[in-house]
Amino acid sequence: MLSGVRAHVLPASQRRSLDELAQDLVLSSGDTGSKRSAFWTMLSLSSVIAAGGVLTDSTATVIGAMIIAPLSTPIMGTALGSVQRRRTGSAGVVLAACALVIAFGAVFSLVLPGDYDLLSNSQISSRTSPGLMDLVAALATGFAGAVALARRDVAAVLPGVAIAISLVPPLVVVGVCLGKLAGWLALGALVLFVSNLFALLLGGMTTFAALGYGTRAERTAGRPARSAYAAMTLLFVVVFVPLAANTALTLLINTWTGRAKDAADQWLADTPGASVTRVDAVSRTMHIHVRSPGDLPSAKALLDRLRGQIPNGIPIVVDTVRGRRVDAGKVGD
Repeated sequence: MLSGVRAHVLPASQRRSLDELAQDLVLSSGDTGSKRSAFWTMLSLSSVIAAGGVLTDSTATVIGAMIIAPLSTPIMGTALGSVQRRRTGSAGVVLAACALVIAFGAVFSLVLPGDYDLLSNSQISSRTSPGLMDLVAALATGFAGAVALARRDVAAVLPGVAIAISLVPPLVVVGVCLGKLAGWLALGALVLFVSNLFALLLGGMTTFAALGYGTRAERTAGRPARSAYAAMTLLFVVVFVPLAANTALTLLINTWTGRAKDAADQWLADTPGASVTRVDAVSRTMHIHVRSPGDLPSAKALLDRLRGQIPNGIPIVVDTVRGRRVDAGKVGD
């Protein structure tokens, strides 16, 4: 059955040889000097582009950095080496590359003003709170990337894989957040990168082993060594626990914001022309955005309606479309 699946996923006519894969993915094989030069040059340029895109909140620029970023090459090289049970030096390259990209982000963070709100930047906020769906998407992308590398006829999808499996931008965000001393935000972006790293390694190791790239004279040689399994298990735990916790917290916050919107709607029910436009949670504070042609009801009445609907102690801020901001106080006070 496995051979049938293998033939369907990777027809013999489109199969790339092991030497071809190693030539593309392992920087220590072939013309090492040229390959390393190209890798570090493109990594540095993609880091600068990603930093510029992140700091200017430009999605198009960040996508450009994703396309030219070569970081997936040594990651897949690590996966191939694990399947073949041989050291390629790719893991060391990955670690050094990560340090370099984070350093670029930290340096570029110096251009930001001291009071800059990192969460107001969508390129930063979208990468500092990953969830389980990010991991699911990354796993599918990792398998797609491994299959694309193994087949000659689908290499054109690799730019799409590079966009889907974000590697350099999260590391740049880590550097920017560290540069602004926002440790928790930096940790969130790092978890996103590690989840994508895990997905690429798992997709690469599983696909390369299943497609027979690790097969040698011994029947078991195509299977990753126990140390590789142990490392992947540890990496999975490191990734899964915070992603699961953040997903649960996100669902809980969504429940609270929904309840807060219902309570705010009731609070404004007797105010003609007034309505709640949205409710969101930012930095442990609940923001209720309202539209009202006249004065708002008592803020204490809002806090009374929120009591029992959301946890006590959460600060409530009412923002109006006219630019007025009312600090209502904390629920339960």
